[in-house]
Amino acid sequence: MPSKLERKYGKYAIPNLTLYLIIGYIVGYVISLANTELYEMLLFDPYKILHGQVWRIITWLFTAPQDLGIFTVVMLFLYYSLGTALERTWGTFRYNVFLISGFLFTIIGAIVIYIIMVVYYSETEMGVLYVDNTAAFFGAYVSIMVSTFYINMSIFLAFAVTYPDMQLLLYFVIPVRIKWFAYLYGAFIAYDIFSTFRDWKDLVSIAIIHTVIVFMSLLNFLIYWLFGYGKNTASHVKRNYAYQKSVHEGNKQRVYKNGVKHKCVVCGRTDLDHPELTFRYCSKCSGGKEYCQDHLFTHVHK
Repeated sequence: MPSKLERKYGKYAIPNLTLYLIIGYIVGYVISLANTELYEMLLFDPYKILHGQVWRIITWLFTAPQDLGIFTVVMLFLYYSLGTALERTWGTFRYNVFLISGFLFTIIGAIVIYIIMVVYYSETEMGVLYVDNTAAFFGAYVSIMVSTFYINMSIFLAFAVTYPDMQLLLYFVIPVRIKWFAYLYGAFIAYDIFSTFRDWKDLVSIAIIHTVIVFMSLLNFLIYWLFGYGKNTASHVKRNYAYQKSVHEGNKQRVYKNGVKHKCVVCGRTDLDHPELTFRYCSKCSGGKEYCQDHLFTHVHK
C-alpha cells in the first residue's frame, strides 16, 4: 500500500532518475575535458555559495565521481542497472526519496561542518594565520571532498541489502554474491576514514570534514538499513506479485450465480446470504481462494 506521502506527492516522482544522474556525469566529464575553469565553477564550495554562487548547490551533481576510464564506464553501466532494479523494486517515488535524500544529506552535512570549522578556527591560531581566508580555505577543501561517489555507493549498498544473494562476475569470470562486495565496500569506507585521519594528523579538521561528508552521503542507506526504509524488499515484492496474481486468477475463475460476489471456501457462506461478514483473500493459498472473517486466520493453507 502506498504511503500517504506517496499518494500525495507520487505524481511528482521522476522516472528513471538514475539515467539522468549518469547523463549529468557525462556532461561533467565533457566539461572537465573541454574547460577546466568552467568545471571548477560546478564544484560544491560553501564559501562561494554563501557569497552568491548558489548554482553550485545543484551543479556539483554533474561533477565526476572518479577519473574517466574503462573502469568508470563499466561502473556507470553497473550503477544504472542497479538503480533501475531498485526503482522497479521500491517504486519510482520511494527510489526518488532515497536518492534525493542522499543529495540533501550531503549538502546539509557539508554546509554545517563547514560553518562549524570556520567559526571554531576563526578564533584560533589558524584563523590568525589565514586572516580572512580561513573561510575560503575550508570552502576549497569541502569542494574537493563533496562528490557523488558515496551517493553511488549508497545505491550499491542498498541493492546488496535488497538482493544479497544476487551474483556479480568478479573479473567478468568469477561469480560472487553481491553481499560480499558490500562487505568489501564497508571495509573500504572504514579504511578510507582511517587513512584520512592518518594522513591529516597535523590538521585533524580536514579529516573530520571528510568523515562527516562520507557519513552524510551514506545516511540515506543507513536509514534504509537500520529502520527498514521502503519495506519493498525483493522477497516482499515477490510475495506481493504472487498474491496479486492469485487474486487475478481467482477473479477470473470465480463465477457465482444470483449476484454473489464473495464466497468462503471453508463454510460456503456468501456475501448475499450474510452481508454482515467480511471476506478476504489469503496470500498464502494458491488460486485466489477467499475466506470469511471467521476462517481467514484459522483455515489450512491450500
